[in-house]
Parts: sequence; structure tokens; C-alpha cells
Amino acid sequence: MKKITLLACAFALSSMSLMAQQAQEVQYVEDPTQGVLVNSFKSNWFITAQGGINAYFSHHDAVRDFQDRLAPAVNLYVGKWFTPVFGARIGVEWLWLKGMTDQGLGMIPNSHETADYNKTRMSDIGPAFDLMVNLTNLFCGYKPNRFYNFTLYGGAGGYWTMEHHINSNGDACKGWHNAHDKVLTFRAGFINSFRLADGLDLNLDLRASAIDGVMDGAEYVNENRTFLAAQAYLGLTYNFKPREWHAPVVPVCPPAENCDALRARLAQADARIADLEAQLRDCLNRPVQVKEEKAPLATIYYPINVYRLTREDNNVLEAISYVMKDNANTKYVLTGWADNYTGTDAINIRLRHNRVNGVYNRLVKLGVPESQLTATTNNGNLCDLGEKYVALDRAVTIEEAE
Repeated sequence: MKKITLLACAFALSSMSLMAQQAQEVQYVEDPTQGVLVNSFKSNWFITAQGGINAYFSHHDAVRDFQDRLAPAVNLYVGKWFTPVFGARIGVEWLWLKGMTDQGLGMIPNSHETADYNKTRMSDIGPAFDLMVNLTNLFCGYKPNRFYNFTLYGGAGGYWTMEHHINSNGDACKGWHNAHDKVLTFRAGFINSFRLADGLDLNLDLRASAIDGVMDGAEYVNENRTFLAAQAYLGLTYNFKPREWHAPVVPVCPPAENCDALRARLAQADARIADLEAQLRDCLNRPVQVKEEKAPLATIYYPINVYRLTREDNNVLEAISYVMKDNANTKYVLTGWADNYTGTDAINIRLRHNRVNGVYNRLVKLGVPESQLTATTNNGNLCDLGEKYVALDRAVTIEEAE
């Protein structure tokens, strides 16, 4: 059984050594493909400024030349990416809308494109909010230095409409005033982002907007106010620090150059395991040999550095003397012990002799024949259970001689 234990320990130590060597070769790196990355609230903020053109598609715009309907548009956004894929932005937009109408907001008198319609010119300004999805990071994985990113977005906003003053002659004057027309807008688009430098992107933003609703002012209530608009913007985005994402850390194990040696070691380990299992089966099937050992007739215990007998010890020895005298043909061995955890060898030798001689002399005094008694000492520990139990090693044992 002891042989099996030693072999098992040797095998375990060998396996642990191999595992330790392999663990030193493992590298831990960030892998953006392992799940969704989420940074703290202060991270991944950006600001975007854009300028471009707006094309207006209201009810009667088909009678006005397309190039004459193009007008400027600008916006300013502040946003945050919550993950490399999902983000949001909020900002302020301004659109200049140019169209045609037979009546309605923004009409410019005496600006006939045809006999029935006049040109219109309005200015819409207001807040807007978008939710964004970076499809490049979604399908290709996050890369901090990627040159191009493609982002889809959708959102809504609200505009206040401004129009030119009309003088007493029916002509449009310079200057804008509130047309008391608030409208809602819903839009969707995509952003093409090109990395110019660390934290700075060039954006091409293409968008389609649906603008609808006269929310106050009943002057033009019968006019069809649902229309579409298309915008194309060119702008710059600055990404504030910290701008990169920290991916989950995963272990990367180097590829094994040649596995033949490992396979051979594994085969050897399997063979050793099979051998140990066979030895274990043989050990379990081996008949158990029980060795009967007689317990001492009595044991007298002593405090540290003490060899004199107490009143209780004398009472015990008196009872033992009766047993010995009743068994006159039985011989007894008295053995003196001292613990080896305390004291010097010289002190312990003296204690063993004094203790066993004290018991021997007491039994003789109580009438036990000297021929029945043999006094000896043992330099070991009686119980040898460790330093915590040394009190059990300070004793004299009384046993029947074999």
C-alpha cells in the first residue's frame, strides 16, 4: 500500500510540473469577439458638426426645377457609443426648404414658376435624436484603428418653422419671423465614416426625412402638410477620450510544434495508471491479517519534568499489586517514557529512569515479588501524536511480559 501511495505522489508531482510549464506559456489577450463590450458612462462620447444640402419634396414641388429646390442644411450633435455597436446622439438641426405651393407657408408673392404656383422658402430649426447601429463592428468585429465604418441610424425630432415677412405690397421682405407652425420629423439614414486621425473622423451622412403636421396656426389647415426631404451632409466627428473599448481577456495557448512527445508521455501515464489500478485491486483482494496486541495493564501519567507519584497514582498501583499477587506466575514489564519535544536528552533519560524506578519500588513495597517485575526505559515517544499531545508521552506503562 505504501508503494502505491509513493507512485501516486510521484505521478501527481510530474503532472503538476507539466501543467506549470504549460501555464507559463499561456498568454492572456483582449478579444473583442467575446461578447458585448460596455464601457463606463464617461467613455466614448463624441461631437459631430455637419453641413450639406437639402432637397424638398412637398406636394407641388414637381413643377419647380430640381436644382432650384436644393438648399443648405447644417446640424450639430453630441452623442455616446454604449457598445462598439449601439449608440445614440442628440443635437440641433437647421434646414432651408425651397418648394412650390398655390397657397401656404413660406410662399413668395410674384415668384410664379407657372400660372398657378408660387415658390416657397421656409427655414426649419429644432432638436433631433437618433439611435445608431455600427454594422461594421456588428458583423466584422470591433477594431480600434479601422479606416471605414458603416452606421445605420433612425430617429425623430421637432422643428419650428420660420418664414419671410410679407409687406403691404404683397412682397417678401428680408428677415424671418415665426410662422407658428411646429412640425414633427421622422428620419433614417446611414453614415460613412473615414478615419482621418486618432479620434477624428470624416463623415458622409445620407438621410431621408418624413416631415408632417401643422400643430398650431389654422391659416393653412387645408394644405397637404405631409412631405419628404432628402439630405446629404459632409462633416467631422471628434471622439473624446477614453475612446477605445476594453475587450474581455481570454487565454491564448501557443500551438504545439510536435505532439508526439506528449502522446508518448500520455501513453506512459496510462500504463502507470493501469499498473497502479492492478496493484490496488491486488491489495484490496489480499486477506487482512489481524494482529492482536494486548493493552497495557495500566499507564501512569506525569506532568512535565515530574517523576514522583501522586496519591491517586499510589491508589492505582495498590490495585495493580493485588492483580499481580493474584497471578504469581505472570511476569510484568515496567517501561519508563519521556516526551522528546521538551527538555534535553540528559534530562529525559533521568526522567525515564526515575519514573520507572519509582513505580517499581512502590509495587515491591506493596508486596509484589521482584521476580515478577522487569524495569526498562524506551527512548522513543509513547504515542508520538505530535507536539500538541506530548502529555501522553510522559508515562510508565505496565504490561504482561510476552
